[in-house]
Amino acid sequence: MRSFILTTAAAIIATVSFAAPSQAGYYSDDCEPTCYIKKVRAYDYYGNLVIKKVRICD
Repeated sequence: MRSFILTTAAAIIATVSFAAPSQAGYYSDDCEPTCYIKKVRAYDYYGNLVIKKVRICD
């Protein structure tokens, strides 16, 4: 009987320990980050115009 209780406790602890990290990326209150693409103008070493697309998340 004692080994059954220990085995059950070990199974419950293992289940809970795997469930906690899976919730790490969850955003509460339906507040997900808003991302958009912004074009940034820059010039290279030779003076040529280079347009980069940068992803910005709030």
